[in-house]
Amino acid sequence: MTDFALRRRMMVDTQVRPADVTKYPIIEAMLAVPRERFVPEGHAEAAYADQNLPLGEGRELFEARTLAKILDALDLQNDELVLDLGCGLGYSTAVIARIAEMVIGVETEKMARDAQETLVEAGPDNAVVHLGALNEGAAEHGPYDVIIIEGGVEVVPASITDQLKDGGRIAALFVTGTLGEVKIGYKSGGEISWRFAFNAGASVLPGFLKVKEFAL
Repeated sequence: MTDFALRRRMMVDTQVRPADVTKYPIIEAMLAVPRERFVPEGHAEAAYADQNLPLGEGRELFEARTLAKILDALDLQNDELVLDLGCGLGYSTAVIARIAEMVIGVETEKMARDAQETLVEAGPDNAVVHLGALNEGAAEHGPYDVIIIEGGVEVVPASITDQLKDGGRIAALFVTGTLGEVKIGYKSGGEISWRFAFNAGASVLPGFLKVKEFAL
């Protein structure tokens, strides 16, 4: 029988800590949340691999290093409300729930139902999954102190940044071709100022592609 607690410790020791992520709340959360329960059925053995994990429908679960470095760069506080866009089967939402005051995950159709069921079983009572289009967010629960986009983007629509409080932070992985840059955006006076954090890769989420311009 697989010792998943040992796998979690190995993930933290070989993927998270070497990426210079040392904040105790992040380490504690990643040691505590059973990642193997938030992956597609039959893929538990691959849950702790050092790579993005396919979730189906062209979607991916960020590798542990990427999620940990995003959380580290955002410096989440325990009194903050977080919007977790594209939460997949709920892993990122469960991790964030152990750090922030409240987290709203957003997902579509079957993934949303599966994520909510697993989150209920996993125990966090400060996490909710909202069913809807990823690029629409969940304005009724906001505004948010922090927004995290769990996948690649080419553009972040105003429909999302409008849900961020002034003084809040947003994390997004901007993809250009095969390259990706995680940037942290800081909102001030209604405008977002983006700063480079680190390189990573992921597929672009539906609703976050640039609109193609046609030239005659």
